[in-house]
Amino acid sequence: MITGDQQGAGMGRKPTLTDVARASGVSPATVDRVINHRGGVNAAKEERVLRAARELGLDRRLDHTHRQTKRIVVMIQPPENPFHAELRKGIEAARKLIAALNIQVAISHIRIDRPDETARKIMALPGRCDGLIIAERDSPEIAAALMSIRAQVPVITIVTDIEASGRLAYIGPDDERSGRIAADLMGLFLGDRGGDVLVLAGDFHLSGQRARARGFQALLAARHPACRIASTVETNEDFDLTARRVHKALSDNPAIRGIYHMSVGTVGITDAIDRLGRRGDIHVITHELTPNRRRLLCARRLHAVLDQDPHLEARLALETMARHMGRLDGPVASAHMAVQIFTPESLSE
Repeated sequence: MITGDQQGAGMGRKPTLTDVARASGVSPATVDRVINHRGGVNAAKEERVLRAARELGLDRRLDHTHRQTKRIVVMIQPPENPFHAELRKGIEAARKLIAALNIQVAISHIRIDRPDETARKIMALPGRCDGLIIAERDSPEIAAALMSIRAQVPVITIVTDIEASGRLAYIGPDDERSGRIAADLMGLFLGDRGGDVLVLAGDFHLSGQRARARGFQALLAARHPACRIASTVETNEDFDLTARRVHKALSDNPAIRGIYHMSVGTVGITDAIDRLGRRGDIHVITHELTPNRRRLLCARRLHAVLDQDPHLEARLALETMARHMGRLDGPVASAHMAVQIFTPESLSE
């Protein structure tokens, strides 16, 4: 942090290496080694020097030809999860952009049903990487592991937040607002007649899904009283279990006219509706415009999809970490993704 006195010292004249040394708390010789790419300076000092030099406006070539390679690990679910497959595509595209900053990106697949295993992976990161971007459940094991490494490995959460993790920033949707948007759409679809609504969550250890359910319930009750949440079902992010539980819920309760879905298994949901002969009678709203959901939406087997643009989400997360590392200018801050609403007509040619 540059103080007012340090800024004043540079006013009226060009800043010098001595000014940068004073602002970054190192010797002028260290500043000279960093600015002139002579090497021999540890990563933390190099970033302090470069940040101070930029803030002071040092008239030197301070582009991002850093000699010290930085390494970011990105932990996401395997590509069997369609949304995370799209997220991986975004990471692959963004990693090419930040390669020019001498930043390497490694993807590590994790299982959200194995928090202990993921926590062990997190604890092993210090000394192996310089930053972690993670999409994981908000469990005590994960939060504690992230908190324990944050001084050595800065953390950015994506897709769903882990607030008690000590993370630098969260890049992802405002999930409570997304749930409210879904509820408003459901109320409009069901109209004055209303009806029962089935809410399908994958894993309520994911803070984003808790927030979506909370927002959905609050707005539905406030603005669409003819619509009633009949039940909320957790599917453990399991494709087959989702299909079975939807089939049972619809068989047990013919008054269900809407399904709000926040997880995997959309094909199983629409197949269950078809098997019961209720296509056209039940309105389905879900999240993330994966290839399968795009196809189902075009076929009017889904009625609306709320999308958070995982490709942009991945790029923003990597850029935010690069800013923290001093490789890009700009603030390090959380960012909410805009929610896009897709209906069958949105995709019709």
